[in-house]
Amino acid sequence: MKKFDLITILGPTATGKTKFAVRLAQQFNGEIISADSRQVYRNMDIGTGKDIEEYNFNGEVIPYHLVDIVNPGSEYNVYSFQHDFLKAFQDINLRNKQPIMCGGTGMYIESVLMGYRMKKVPENKNLRILLSEKTLKEVTEILKSYGPVHNVTDISDKNRCIRAIEIKKYDLEHPDDEKFPELSSLNIGIKLERQEVKKRITMRLKERLENGLIEEVESLLNSGLQPQQLLFYGLEYRFVTQYVTREIDYSAMFEKLNTAIHQFSKRQMTWFRRMEKRGIKIHWLDGNLSEDEKVKQCLLIMENNK
Repeated sequence: MKKFDLITILGPTATGKTKFAVRLAQQFNGEIISADSRQVYRNMDIGTGKDIEEYNFNGEVIPYHLVDIVNPGSEYNVYSFQHDFLKAFQDINLRNKQPIMCGGTGMYIESVLMGYRMKKVPENKNLRILLSEKTLKEVTEILKSYGPVHNVTDISDKNRCIRAIEIKKYDLEHPDDEKFPELSSLNIGIKLERQEVKKRITMRLKERLENGLIEEVESLLNSGLQPQQLLFYGLEYRFVTQYVTREIDYSAMFEKLNTAIHQFSKRQMTWFRRMEKRGIKIHWLDGNLSEDEKVKQCLLIMENNK
């Protein structure tokens, strides 16, 4: 059987990625590296869907990494993820365990599988002063002049947009930064029929709202975070913050949030299809299969990729 440096479990939200990754880790003596841009934040549990209890398989706790590693309000980005991923990956390998990356943040996953350059971009004070005099629309046009914008939050806030321009400019001026190591990864995608995904998303949202999501947002606001800060920590925090601050009522919050998560799920699949077009092989499994059946399918895929 071909030895893979990494097994990657990916897919859109609400398809059961974590549950399968845990079962696979149990089968292959593995540990999980989370590739979720929000689960890195402490005290943001319900809205980010950490579901820590899922890492327990029949009484055996499967080790996981890159969950609860930074405080809310801290900036965490692809560079941070690559750095932390490599640290966890090397640590797992040193203990002769199988690294399993699991998540739905396409940019983070792609940064590992495509080997994005590792770089820490310093502040460009002169550029910031120059751009500070421009409107959000003007800086957005400047950012778009560098190429397609894949992160929508980069064009919804002026400071984020300026930072994105800073990074793009640095990229052009420093083409020889440190390379990310090339890894051999077996990529398993979990997908469901669109209507099933929508059903699961709506059901899960109701459960999270009934089990403390609103109280979690209130706690974060009481800890000193400003409403504007929470808007950028994902859809759940954006719309629930608007409800808590009385910008919208409960009904509008639920309807808008539910619709937004459905749209987000579609964007995730669009990203994964783009990854396939760029040469990343993804073996898709039916999310309705039992975890044991998925493991069997995974073993067959491995056998066929000797």
